Amino acid sequence: MGKYRVERDSMGEVRVPADAYYGAQTRRAVENFPVSGERMPLSVVHAVALVKQQAAHVNAALGQLPPGLAAAIAQAAGEAAGGSLDEHFVVDVFQTGSGTSTNMNVNEVVAGRANEILGRPRGGTAPVHPNDHVNRGQSSNEVIPSAIRIAARREVARRLLPALAGLEQLLRAKAADFADVLKIGRTHLMDAVPVTLGQEFHAYATQVGEAAGRIQASCTDLEALPLGGTAVGTGLNAHPEFGARTVAAVADATGCCATACASSCGPTSSCTPRRPSSTASGAPSAPSTSTSARCSTTSRST
Repeated sequence: MGKYRVERDSMGEVRVPADAYYGAQTRRAVENFPVSGERMPLSVVHAVALVKQQAAHVNAALGQLPPGLAAAIAQAAGEAAGGSLDEHFVVDVFQTGSGTSTNMNVNEVVAGRANEILGRPRGGTAPVHPNDHVNRGQSSNEVIPSAIRIAARREVARRLLPALAGLEQLLRAKAADFADVLKIGRTHLMDAVPVTLGQEFHAYATQVGEAAGRIQASCTDLEALPLGGTAVGTGLNAHPEFGARTVAAVADATGCCATACASSCGPTSSCTPRRPSSTASGAPSAPSTSTSARCSTTSRST
C-alpha cells in the first residue's frame, strides 16, 4: 500500500495517509487549522463517538438506516468510543466555530472503519457515508455541545468527585492528628485568638466537602442534552422521535440521568447549560433511566 490515498469531497481531491480511517474533510481541517498542536481532548471525542453509536441504533429502529449499515456504524463507533481508534482523531482543538471539524473527524473515522467492517477498503464514503449515514439526523451544533456535557459529566463522576472525596478524607485524618497542636489564629493579617491546627484542617475538609456537594448539584445542568435539535434547534431533517430516543439511549449507555433540553435552540447557539425539560406543571421531568446513581463510573458500549 502506498503512503497516501486520494479522497474526494465537494471541494475536490485530497491526499490522505493510506492507513488513516478519516477522509477529506478531516485532512482539510488539519491543513487549515495548525494552531496549537493540541488535539481535541479524547474525553470529548469518545463522547461524540458514543453519540454516533447510539444514533445508529436509534436510526435503525426508526427505519432511517438500513440495519446492516447501522450495525457496522454502531460497531465502529463503539470501537472509537472505547479508545481503540484514538490515533485517527487528529484535528486541532482550536478549529472552526461549532466543532464541525471534530464532528466530521469522528464521522469519517467511523464511516471508514464501518466500510472496512463491511469488507471494503479502509476509508471512503461507500457503502457507509460520513454525512448521509453516520451523521444522520445530527448536526455539529447539537452533537458537540452534547458531547462536551457528556464528557464533563463523566469526568466529574470518574475523576473529580472521587479525588475530592479522597482529599476530604485525608484532611479529616490530619485534623485528628493535629487536634492538640495549639497555634494563634489570625484575622486581618494579625494575630488574634488561639485555635488548634486540627480545627483549621477540619475547616479545610468541610470546605472541600461543601464544594463537592455544589459540583454534584450542578451536574443536573450537564445532563440536559440538545440531541435532535440539528443545526439551529428546530429538528430539521431529523425524525421527530430521534432526539428523545437518542438521549434515552445515551443515558442507558453511560448510566447518567441524561434528559432532553426544554428547548434545543438555546444550546445550539451557546454552550451555556440549560435546565432539563419540564413537565406541564413546570417541575423538572423525571430522568430517563432507573439508575440509582446519577452517573456510573463506566460506560456500557453496545
